[in-house]
Amino acid sequence: QVQLVESGGGLVQAGGSLRLSCAASGRTFGLGMAWFRQAPGEERKFVSYISGSGGSTFYADSVKGRFTISRDNAKTTLYLQMNNLKVEDTAVYFCTARPPTAGNFAYTAAYPYWGQGTQVTVSS
Repeated sequence: QVQLVESGGGLVQAGGSLRLSCAASGRTFGLGMAWFRQAPGEERKFVSYISGSGGSTFYADSVKGRFTISRDNAKTTLYLQMNNLKVEDTAVYFCTARPPTAGNFAYTAAYPYWGQGTQVTVSS
């Protein structure tokens, strides 16, 4: 089993920055990890993915160049540095993890483990 706990959300003005963290525990070795987000009334959407080694990263077009995903495998922690935040980034952000061969990393169905989410609100 894998447990995921997000932190770091909050209220920030447009143009500002936030850093989300996700503390992972359990059998986390080799798991790919990602961030998804869900705005009110919308489906949960892919934000960013990082491979188990941290050597490969992928981003949704909407956040490319502004967000950076990283992981500290020694601390079993996942991060999402969010810069130049926009009002449309407002959402609940979820940390998630999956085995490396679980399918397309951009789809929620590939992830058996989820955190409870952390709210990010960007004001204009």
